[in-house]
Amino acid sequence: MIRQAKPEDAAQVAPLLFTIWKDMELPIVEAENEETILKALRDAITVRDYRYGYNHLHVYESEGVIAGVVAGYPGEKEGSIDKAWRGIAEQNGLIFLDPVFTETETFPGEWYLDSIVTDERFRGKGIGTALLNALPDIAKREGEAVIGLSCDKANLKAKQLYERLGFRATSEVTLSGHLYDHMQKNI
Repeated sequence: MIRQAKPEDAAQVAPLLFTIWKDMELPIVEAENEETILKALRDAITVRDYRYGYNHLHVYESEGVIAGVVAGYPGEKEGSIDKAWRGIAEQNGLIFLDPVFTETETFPGEWYLDSIVTDERFRGKGIGTALLNALPDIAKREGEAVIGLSCDKANLKAKQLYERLGFRATSEVTLSGHLYDHMQKNI
């Protein structure tokens, strides 16, 4: 079942999102202890309107377990979604007080898929595809007619999945030192 995330999902969702942070080789992963980051991320999920606040998350739940999660928001919100980070970081004793993400990821007029991840125990069962197929309804509810995402150029399997679902590369962006295809899909 796919549903809007709730603050009480934070303990299950934080490790999934942290998987992406490690894959992206974000500077915070090198600067901080993993458990401290996870604690801050759990707290961040409970903060409405933060990049990974529960209202920007949808989860795939299977028998009480969060098997996958998507994070996304209308691109126009990108300028404000990280403002809560400093307070969250200070509250958790992090030295990394700057926003975790500094590059512009979204393009005007799109609902942006910030992150998608499936718990490794559930991979290969269609959960990621189900989450992606739910995006048009989510984006429409938020008033958008285009979905955008960034796909690491080195992740050919993901790019093939996105293309199969109707996404097309529109440009290239660099995020945390990695080259990505920015892809969009009209809905």
